[in-house]
Amino acid sequence: MGSSETQTSSSDSQNPDWETEFTRFEQAISSNLSPIRVRSILKLSDLANQVPESILSRAIPILASLLHVSDDPNRSVQAAAAHCLKRIACRGGEEGGGFAVEMGRCGVIASLLGLLFDANTNGNALRKIWVKCLWSLVTFGSSIRIGLARLGGLEIMIRELNTWEDDSSRWYLLEILSALTTIRESRRVLAHTGGLKFLVEAAKVGNLASRERACHAIGLIGVTRRARRMLVEAGVIQVLVDLFRDGDDKAKLLAGNALGIISAQTEYIRPVTEAGSIPLYVELLSGRDPMGKDIAEDVFCILAVAEGNAVSIAEQLVRILREGDNEAKFAASDVLWDLAGYRHSVSVIRDSGAIPLLIELVRDGSLEFRERISGAISQLSYNENDREAFSDSGMIPILIEWLGDESEELRDNAAEALINFSEDQEHYGRVREAIGHPVFQSMQSRLARIRASHELVRSMRRVTIQHHPDFL
Repeated sequence: MGSSETQTSSSDSQNPDWETEFTRFEQAISSNLSPIRVRSILKLSDLANQVPESILSRAIPILASLLHVSDDPNRSVQAAAAHCLKRIACRGGEEGGGFAVEMGRCGVIASLLGLLFDANTNGNALRKIWVKCLWSLVTFGSSIRIGLARLGGLEIMIRELNTWEDDSSRWYLLEILSALTTIRESRRVLAHTGGLKFLVEAAKVGNLASRERACHAIGLIGVTRRARRMLVEAGVIQVLVDLFRDGDDKAKLLAGNALGIISAQTEYIRPVTEAGSIPLYVELLSGRDPMGKDIAEDVFCILAVAEGNAVSIAEQLVRILREGDNEAKFAASDVLWDLAGYRHSVSVIRDSGAIPLLIELVRDGSLEFRERISGAISQLSYNENDREAFSDSGMIPILIEWLGDESEELRDNAAEALINFSEDQEHYGRVREAIGHPVFQSMQSRLARIRASHELVRSMRRVTIQHHPDFL
């Protein structure tokens, strides 16, 4: 790792004497001549994947100290040291984390931030070297991200991003930024320094792991109305849809969740839908990941606030009920259950043809399937038009039969639906035989108590408002 012919011969041999080589490296570094130092450092950098780890660990403090060299106006020694530290940190991928952490303990982060912040190092070539070394530290040494954040690393990254146009350099800056957003305080800084546009950019470019980190941060930051507005203005909707469409399973979950958080603000429901999100959530609902199904169900309930979306969603749910596997059909019936609470969705569900499909499925399905879908049926039966559709499709005899089923859940759901039919003069005669059944009567009493309790709460609220000092 030195500069003499003997050094070269030793390095080129099959079994170099690394102790001897390290001694020569130390001797070269102790020289006051920058060219000798640079050659020795670059030699170590070239051999970084071959040198024993014990030797590299001993070299790290030396290289870290070289970042403070002040007698080299061209900063060639500092640049070579930063480049070598980067090569060592990246050695072995994630396994190189030990080296990165050791560099953090040696003050490398503070030195690099100082170099980057120094107005005298504004040459793009040098700045890129400092940034690349920082990138290697936060990428392969996740535990030192806190140190970088506490030293103002995020603010410096935002400053650099505001001044750099070079795409290859921005890539490293954005990946550093996304790594820092794993820290709560960094996410707060982003939301208050105009840095959210860079977080959106980080979710758009770079390696997938970095984009996923940025996407996760978007989901966490986007819970506030102000942050959602800034994210949307920065183009986050299309970025999330693209990652949702093209990412791996983890990316789809993160993007789907973040996009759902954005759509929680009603003014953004339309742009989220127009970006092509509904088919992507259908894919998530039809997948095998339980978390993905939960996310899709929640977001469908948000998007369906718009009647046009409810129509599209119902059409997709019907397709799943026809073609999906059992788990997908379960999930689709759960969404129908949720949508049944929306006034405009009632007619949408009826017109979609979902009701005959539900009845067809419960006739031949397993007990679990009947239990899951019976919940949706009981909820839908609260609407007059849906009761008519169920009656026309032959559901009432099935509900009466379920009153004697061994499953308590099935009995209760059937009884609740039959009570709704009994309160409708149009269908009372068809359910008369069920009225005397113990399960029917028990559910009727239970619902009466619940309704009485709700009415009592409403009455108490009216009394409180009428006697409140502000209303006197």
